[in-house]
Amino acid sequence: MLRFKRLLILALVLCTVAIVHADELPQAAPESVRLSSDRLAKLSSVLQDGVDEGEIPGYVALVARRGKIAYYESYGVRDPSSGATMSRDTIFRIYSMTKPITSVAVMILVEEGRLNLDDPIANYLPELTEMQVATNAHDASDMAAIVTATAANPITVLDLLRHTSGFTYAFLLPHPGSTIVEQMYLDGGANDLGISNAELVTCLSKLPLKYEPGTTWQYSRSTDVLGRLVEVVAGMTLEQFFQERILKPLDMKDSSFNVAPGKADRFAQPFDKDREGRILQYTNPLKLVEFEAGGQGLTSTVRDYARFLQMMLNGGELDGVRILGRKTVELMTMDHIGDRIDHGALFMPGQSHGFGLGFAVRTEGPRATALFNPMIGSVGEYYWAGYAGTYFWVDPKEELFAVYMMQSVEHLVPYAQKFKRQVLYSVVD
Repeated sequence: MLRFKRLLILALVLCTVAIVHADELPQAAPESVRLSSDRLAKLSSVLQDGVDEGEIPGYVALVARRGKIAYYESYGVRDPSSGATMSRDTIFRIYSMTKPITSVAVMILVEEGRLNLDDPIANYLPELTEMQVATNAHDASDMAAIVTATAANPITVLDLLRHTSGFTYAFLLPHPGSTIVEQMYLDGGANDLGISNAELVTCLSKLPLKYEPGTTWQYSRSTDVLGRLVEVVAGMTLEQFFQERILKPLDMKDSSFNVAPGKADRFAQPFDKDREGRILQYTNPLKLVEFEAGGQGLTSTVRDYARFLQMMLNGGELDGVRILGRKTVELMTMDHIGDRIDHGALFMPGQSHGFGLGFAVRTEGPRATALFNPMIGSVGEYYWAGYAGTYFWVDPKEELFAVYMMQSVEHLVPYAQKFKRQVLYSVVD
């Protein structure tokens, strides 16, 4: 009976995608863009098993190829406590999938000549002048033992975009390569969700860098600092800049730092057990958000994020609206790490991957499973994920992108990998 229900749902999904709405991305049957309906049915089965077995509450998933949506499915519940059904218009916390949007905002300002990639960030945020580096970060056993020296290199805009600024994240404390510096971030308030972007930068200015700027890849508060940079250069809040220059032009109508009261019943929630023991807590954007975090603060829908990804895949344009130039998109989605930058103790992109300006990028070399990326894929694809269980990738070679959203920190990595593998198994030409 369960299998029959699933097949019926899939049949409705695949029939529905033939319907085209003027304000939506074009939709088409899978075979018309050389994807297999039968193999996409297996994708549905794999994801639905996770819901039926109680691992995740529910999800929304979308696959587009050659400019058309070929798969668009929701399943499970939006809110486990109420039992509300998951639907395509469900709004999710997207956490680090905010980073690509902030990076695009920065590159808009670069294209306008208001910023340069090699500019020292202290030109705009003077608090970050003469930052101190913890020279014994990996050896010190407590804060009192930390030795610092003035950084030899300034933090540049490029460093912030590619995570080579020397900053770190407090929530990385329990992970490989964590040091007393991460504890200092936690104790110093860098994990506080109740501060402004300006207050975060002031907080970071008083903490030591983990690495010398420009030398080592370290996932960090870098993109949050970029959010403050956008505010200072543009003279408006990050939300205002996002709405005026990216979200409204792309008709990303449900994307914001705050979920409007009239949309609260569409907001996804995790299982209560998935909230437990988190250094980085689930945000509550149903209340007015003070911290418009460029690295983690947005909420969005699969539909909205698909429009952003189609813009990127199109080389910076969607529906006659140009957000970025084609060469800028090319610059953002190429590797900027190479062999010169140390990968550090926790290089999340993984083997045969680099990092561009807001995205991890697959490069040439032997394949190995990375944190968010299985072995299968194409050289040149770019991707990232969000802490609470969201994931996307763009494959220019295959003219394909896919985006998946649910709310479970615990199951982010395994389901991101399952989703990508099953989508790519459905490519037949």
